[in-house]
Amino acid sequence: MGANLKFVACVGGFWMDAEISYAFHTERKRNPDKFKNQLTNQGQYAKLGLKQGWFCASLSHPSSRNIPHFAKVKVMKKPGGHWEELQIHHSIRSIVCVNLPSFSGGLNPWGDPGARRINTEFTLPYVDDGLIEVVGFRDAWHGLVLLAPNGHGHRLAQAHRIRFEFHKGVVDHTFMRVDGEPWKQPLPKDDDTIVIEISHQGQVTMLANEPCKSMSLSDPLSSHGHNDHSDEHKNDVDDEEWEDGRRKFGAAETFKLPDEIDIAHLS
Repeated sequence: MGANLKFVACVGGFWMDAEISYAFHTERKRNPDKFKNQLTNQGQYAKLGLKQGWFCASLSHPSSRNIPHFAKVKVMKKPGGHWEELQIHHSIRSIVCVNLPSFSGGLNPWGDPGARRINTEFTLPYVDDGLIEVVGFRDAWHGLVLLAPNGHGHRLAQAHRIRFEFHKGVVDHTFMRVDGEPWKQPLPKDDDTIVIEISHQGQVTMLANEPCKSMSLSDPLSSHGHNDHSDEHKNDVDDEEWEDGRRKFGAAETFKLPDEIDIAHLS
């Protein structure tokens, strides 16, 4: 067994999007004047995706570069459980692991599985359930689906831990990104294995403006968007929260106002 690396991250992934991100960061370091505003940056990002051939990946990227040819992806669905190997379809060229419904500027790669799939396969993506959502993408066009209201990637798994076991293949490197930081990951040149593991370690309390896309198991308000409750009922719950001098902020834990502060004087 070769090198072992462990990460605790909100967002992680490798190959397609990570390669574009790596090229973007490299180019921005070389020519910072070309990256002055968000619109320009988005244009440069798309240009790099075109240049690398990710919009026609089936033609420009040989099958030998597909994930199953150089990596095994395993998940541990529950703490202390056993590792299960994911069967990755040959068309999947990028894998994203998220614990937040925000990726690449606020996009939600997991989406809402819907009642049928929630009952049989998946759960809603709560930020404090100890699970990491694992999503696959075929190419850049598949990624653009996230711009649609109900768009999402190919849902692969929800797990407590995910492990990438890299072995020798035709390619000598891949690209990875964790919490926005990309790097070029060398692959083994012999029979060694490089293991990179992403796990849920803990969390910190954060405040967020409403409406907030993040959902929490400890926040009853966060599930209303997935139930057939009326706005009137939602407002009743909001009033009850304020009467006790507290208010939920997104996926954070309860925020309580100090007793010495009079809420009537807050604007």
